[in-house]
Amino acid sequence: MYTSIMRSNESDFFVKIAHRGASAYEPENTLASFKKAIDMNADLIEFDVRCSQDSQIVVIHDKKVDRTTDGSGLVGHKTLSELKELDAGNGEEIPTLDEVLDLFRGKTRFAIEIKENGVEDKVVKQIKKHGLEEDSFVISFKPNRLKLIKYLEPSIRTGLISFSSLNFINNALNCGADAVAPFHWFISDNTVRSARENGLHLFTYVVNESVKAKELKDRGVQGIVTNKPDIL
Repeated sequence: MYTSIMRSNESDFFVKIAHRGASAYEPENTLASFKKAIDMNADLIEFDVRCSQDSQIVVIHDKKVDRTTDGSGLVGHKTLSELKELDAGNGEEIPTLDEVLDLFRGKTRFAIEIKENGVEDKVVKQIKKHGLEEDSFVISFKPNRLKLIKYLEPSIRTGLISFSSLNFINNALNCGADAVAPFHWFISDNTVRSARENGLHLFTYVVNESVKAKELKDRGVQGIVTNKPDIL
């Protein structure tokens, strides 16, 4: 079911993408947040990845651990064991990409946001290790990262996130992306039409109100990123 939906060129499907899991209810980017999102019938869980000092891919948004854990300092200056000692909220650990893919394989799909250069090959290897090429989107604000993902494994779908660019459709096409995700302020009828004409899935972020989500769905957006997967 997952594969047929995400490979579809039809415009009548709509997916809920849980932003850092069900992050309105559980600590972001934790196993508890992902489990909650799945319980709320999210179609994909979205999370961020970075590299530890000892080259392990970990799930965390910021460069520093200060905001989301009880520790301080740069993620890239800490080993995996040091990161695992931190409390990411309610006693949760910082998970690794390997743990997330292993635990939730077959239960959901994955939108993996690359937050820094140099991790693309490791992300691709993990996706292929778990046989999740069909159930994974790799996403980024940086087109060069998506180009590299496509070079390493063309079958993995990619999505370009955009906030302020007025050329996000062209930028997505130029880096070979399968989807584009402008901020919801920039969704217009022209955006919807252009994405369809160019064969791009159109998602948007971050939408936490059910009325706004329905409005975007009715307009032709094919998925929303939300902290509250239960809003629809």
